[in-house]
Amino acid sequence: MDLRLPPLRRRPRRIAAAAAAVVVLAGAGTWSAVASDDAPAVRRADRVVSVGDGVRIDTSYFTAGPGGRRPAVLLGHGFGRSKEDVREQAEDLARDGYAVLTWSARGFGKSTGKIGLNDPEGEVADVSRLIDWLADRPEVRLDKDGDPRVGMAGGSYGGAIALLGAGYDDRVDAIAPAITYFDFADALFPDGVFKKLWAGLFVNSGGGCDRFQTELCAMYERVAESGVPDAEARALLEARSPSAVADRIDVPTLLVQGQSDSLFPLGQADAAAQAIRANGAPVDVDWIAGGHDGGDMETDRVEERVRTWFDRYLKGDESADTGPAFRVTRTGGVDSTDGRAVLNGASADTYPGLSDGGRSIPLTGRQEQRFDNPAGANPPALSTLPGLGGTGGLAQLSSLGVGISLDFPGQYARFESAPVRSDLRITGSPAVTVHVKSTGEDAVLFGKVYDVGPDGRQQVLPSQLVAPFRVEGAGSGKDVTLTLPAVDHEVPKGHRLRLVLASTDLGYASPAAPATYTVSLKSGLTVPTAPGVSTAAAPLPAWVVWLPAAGALIALALLLTGRRRTTAPAPDPELAEVPLQITDLSKRYARSADRYAVQNLSFRVEKGQVLGLLGPNGAGKTTTLRMLMGLIRPDGGEIRVFGHAIRPGAPVLSRVGAFVEGAGFLPHLSGRENLELYWRATGRPPEDAHLDEALRIAGLGDALARAVRTYSQGMRQRLAIAQAMLGLPDLLILDEPTNGLDPPQIREMREVMIRYAAGGRTVIVSSHLLSEVEQSCTHLVVMDRGRLVQAGPVHEIVGSGDTLLVGTVTPVEEPVAEKIAALPGVASADRTDEGLLVRLDADGTAAGLVAELVRLEVPVASVGPHRRLEDAFLTLIGGSA
Repeated sequence: MDLRLPPLRRRPRRIAAAAAAVVVLAGAGTWSAVASDDAPAVRRADRVVSVGDGVRIDTSYFTAGPGGRRPAVLLGHGFGRSKEDVREQAEDLARDGYAVLTWSARGFGKSTGKIGLNDPEGEVADVSRLIDWLADRPEVRLDKDGDPRVGMAGGSYGGAIALLGAGYDDRVDAIAPAITYFDFADALFPDGVFKKLWAGLFVNSGGGCDRFQTELCAMYERVAESGVPDAEARALLEARSPSAVADRIDVPTLLVQGQSDSLFPLGQADAAAQAIRANGAPVDVDWIAGGHDGGDMETDRVEERVRTWFDRYLKGDESADTGPAFRVTRTGGVDSTDGRAVLNGASADTYPGLSDGGRSIPLTGRQEQRFDNPAGANPPALSTLPGLGGTGGLAQLSSLGVGISLDFPGQYARFESAPVRSDLRITGSPAVTVHVKSTGEDAVLFGKVYDVGPDGRQQVLPSQLVAPFRVEGAGSGKDVTLTLPAVDHEVPKGHRLRLVLASTDLGYASPAAPATYTVSLKSGLTVPTAPGVSTAAAPLPAWVVWLPAAGALIALALLLTGRRRTTAPAPDPELAEVPLQITDLSKRYARSADRYAVQNLSFRVEKGQVLGLLGPNGAGKTTTLRMLMGLIRPDGGEIRVFGHAIRPGAPVLSRVGAFVEGAGFLPHLSGRENLELYWRATGRPPEDAHLDEALRIAGLGDALARAVRTYSQGMRQRLAIAQAMLGLPDLLILDEPTNGLDPPQIREMREVMIRYAAGGRTVIVSSHLLSEVEQSCTHLVVMDRGRLVQAGPVHEIVGSGDTLLVGTVTPVEEPVAEKIAALPGVASADRTDEGLLVRLDADGTAAGLVAELVRLEVPVASVGPHRRLEDAFLTLIGGSA
């Protein structure tokens, strides 16, 4: 299991053991070089270092470029991993002018010794010995004798050692820890509740209990058996936590924390930020999309930010842009090429914490609600499955609007808000005060806030996070304020918030003795909104500025020359930023009063979308596109592009590029000459054509110099699409753009459309290749017999089916597949190369299926909707294709 990812005042060092000599074993060093076409070769030296007591630490040392002294970076790895997992980042930092030392922590890789979970006398002391070694290297810059200029970075286990290194060794000058803990006891025993599944994964990924220090193994076995963390267990983990030296960490710190992380949630970074800032050090906080529960780790972006952080605080480069004080990654739809969430950044000049901008949301429900903690705490509710990472993690599914959580009737209390009147962005930890009473002495509750759709049935648990609470002395009743998981989540207008307090959760140890809890509300739900956090708009290219003015000049010219035959409706300012809105559009067939090619068609397209226009032959797609281009007039309804009504020759059409029913080229001219001639005919300046960019998109190479009459159909197709993209129009319309293209060219065209829209522009594509539409489009409009059948995001239309693809670590045997097929709510279960294809019946749910798979010990690696666009399309049009 991978539990990773990624000049101040001086104090005397606090680890006496660090003064021990570091011995580099003779003959253990090996040198190698890593070459690159554009960067200096990286020199790597591997050494085994003896740190005393028979423990040997396996290290690698990376440098690049010319001689001279440079700052150093210690780069740690994740739990269960080794130094090899951070090799690429080490090489990149070396090329950027750092001396980089990586090492395998005790008990991992080729290093010996017992795992101490960053024991101050073990792993932390090893760090100081490695810094001693760096101080003797001629390549490393020194602040003074024995004191190298050094930073530390790493993810998870490696992030914690960076924090601890800064707390225990004053020679550390800057740190960049990621997805890690500040208080390990709080992470594994939150509010006195044992996080049993994560603890078990820790032990197993470390190689078993006997690979750990004796006191750690005994602690784990004691707590796992009782299900209740005792004071001794908490003290043992607290002593190995950065929080133990919170007042000593006073170096510039970049904290990167994962939103999809039930192991080390956002509250861990919040506690670290508050403590380090109180010591007077600069602190920036970055909430990434991924985490230990899966999702996008944003590796390239994070590593670049770490590099600039060190440039500023190790190299002393005042011009280095370290980024905003607070940044959060937000989901903005789905990239249909790979099913991943499209990520956008939001930022603030100051870190808002977890309770900024609190807004009280009234909740309703029965005044007192009674529910049971079942004997043996079984069956448990389901929130997330630790270790189910990657793109198929449950937290990733929740970010895409797929609800997986499961609560059993009779085992929870539920309170609900009214529908929110406008979009509500939650950024931080919601809180609520409740009165809790138990038939036993203590109560253990699991609090979560769902986003509930307008129908009241579809509910999503943001990031699949739940907060446990141990309420001591609940036998006589007690008021408690519950701080719920910190999230960044937008609740759409019309949705409700649902507070659930459950008695069980799969990831945690609940009391085995049965009990009945009674809960009542004492306050509304306080929701933090962090009003200072905003998404920065991408800068617009220069051509967007002059195009409206050019359109106005064209319109004026038409008016003066008498070419304007009709009076167009006034522009609608409310639609000025909307690429396309079609309202009640109709077009009759020629010489027919009652037969329609398009009838009462309405839909809207937003910036950044790649919209697929689908329908069988005769559905009205091409007629719609021709009306949109102003080539034919509608018989009824309206088309507005950026607020302007479309008429033949409308000036706003200068912001539209189109490839509809092929393009006409002069056969005796070359491809390049045809494009240049077309652009000159528009009367626009040559530099605004972005010709070279269009030609790169065409990908015709040397053929651009040949006469078009020598082109194949596929080459003509690509040239026509490049022509449509000249000038980089705001709205690009493509009718069957992949006709005549081979598979590699189709894949390239798919990437072109996605990249084109990513800059804030919009693409509308009509195609009969449903698999390509599914992979390239973010939104769909499905037409049949001239009418709108359905419109919406691809994932909603495709994902509304009843089939799930369950990825498994190992192949599923036939007897197990038969058991799954016989489960309630399951219509069929078929084995595939990836795992299982499970079709649910009317009573089946994804949450229920996941719970049953866990019960049957199926080695689940991922769970996701599985319905091809073809299936959804045929369902929508009733087979008329």
